[in-house]
Amino acid sequence: CMVDLLPSVGPAGILEHCGPDPMEPCVQSSFRPPPPHPATIEGPSGPLEARVEDPAPGVVPVAVGVVCHPHPLYGGTMQNKVVHTLARAMQELGVPTVRFNFRGVGGSAGTYDGGAGELDDALAVCAWARRRWNCEAVWLAGFSFGSAVALQAAQSVAPRALVTVAPPVGRIIVAPVPRPACPWLVVQGDRDELVDVTQVRRWVGDYSPPPQCVVLEGAEHFFHGRLGDLRAAVVGFLSGELA
Repeated sequence: CMVDLLPSVGPAGILEHCGPDPMEPCVQSSFRPPPPHPATIEGPSGPLEARVEDPAPGVVPVAVGVVCHPHPLYGGTMQNKVVHTLARAMQELGVPTVRFNFRGVGGSAGTYDGGAGELDDALAVCAWARRRWNCEAVWLAGFSFGSAVALQAAQSVAPRALVTVAPPVGRIIVAPVPRPACPWLVVQGDRDELVDVTQVRRWVGDYSPPPQCVVLEGAEHFFHGRLGDLRAAVVGFLSGELA
């Protein structure tokens, strides 16, 4: 269950975390990210603005990645640096990715819908990605608000793998959500100023079996200076899905 509880951070607080972080060290110098290509996806309330990045064009991939961004009302967009990091981790493993703007964000049509419409947007993007690459296996990921959307979407999408970063337990995720059947990674910073790490640990422990949980010591909500550690955790987890 998702309840529309806004995070206690202003738009500028999220907008300053958009795009790659120039302060982050280069975590894999040999990897050259693919160029982002604009795409328009037909959504339930009109066209959705997206970016497609494919490290192996013309090859049918083992999976396709879809990444959901943070809260639309607080400056969250597909350009968020954590969203970039999640997509980059998938690309390093040879998987094409789709980042997209929820309804009412950037060039996407529509208006904010309290989570319900955004869930429909994510479902539409996953269906489009499957058709685009002729591939049923989806790696679904999200950050903050986007992780709550991704968790809900997993109930219908049945992804091959799920990654939820800084899930807003107690803020947006306020009621039990069925455990997805797929392998599932939760990444949380223990200095997160918006999401209580103790609540996240308790929430994770309530699932059977519990998802894999990585707590990054000293990391805050936007993982400033820790994107390399976040990427490493996601790459390590998703590498197991290639075996």
